[in-house]
Amino acid sequence: MTTLSETVLVPAEAVGLPGDFVSPAPARAVALFTDGGGSSRQSPRDRRVAAELREAGCGTLLVDLLGESEDGAGPRPAERHLDIPLLAGRLVAAIDWLATWSHGRGLPVILCGAGTGAAAALVAAADRPERVLTVICRGGRPELAGAALERVRTPVLLIAGGYDTEVLRVNHGAARRLRAPHTLHVVPGATHLFEEPGALEEVADTARLWCERHLPDPG
Repeated sequence: MTTLSETVLVPAEAVGLPGDFVSPAPARAVALFTDGGGSSRQSPRDRRVAAELREAGCGTLLVDLLGESEDGAGPRPAERHLDIPLLAGRLVAAIDWLATWSHGRGLPVILCGAGTGAAAALVAAADRPERVLTVICRGGRPELAGAALERVRTPVLLIAGGYDTEVLRVNHGAARRLRAPHTLHVVPGATHLFEEPGALEEVADTARLWCERHLPDPG
């Protein structure tokens, strides 16, 4: 199987978002990864889950929604990772760019968000229902999506650690508000970063199985 690998710069507003694209050829979908801290490309958890989704035939794009500096404005304010409208707007820009890019054109998008990136993914899914196949939230803050939770129409997988008490609580609350098909998968004994033996492997396997259920049949 041929594998494509490319570093990209995704245009969003007045900034370029750096991303790492890896994909089998042909791909059945593109999984777009982000976390609210803007470090998705360096995240070992994102990279582990991305590798598993490629086994399911998905291309993966790990993109940083925030940079250390933006348009010459200096260091990124620490609170910007909580600016859900900003993050969601940039994620929507990435979805729209994929629709025109040669390796993403015509492919459905899977949104994989962690932390506040999960909220941004849900808002983006509500804004682009025709493009987003499903949303996967890992250790996320879906409640920060606000009223967009009720607007999401694509299936949603929520993953939380059994010992990640606060995140588990807000995920239960978000699940009650979702009108779209959804599943909350709890990884027993896992804390927020899924560092316990076997925890991250369970996250990756669960995400792959979820995607395989929702991917279109190979042409």
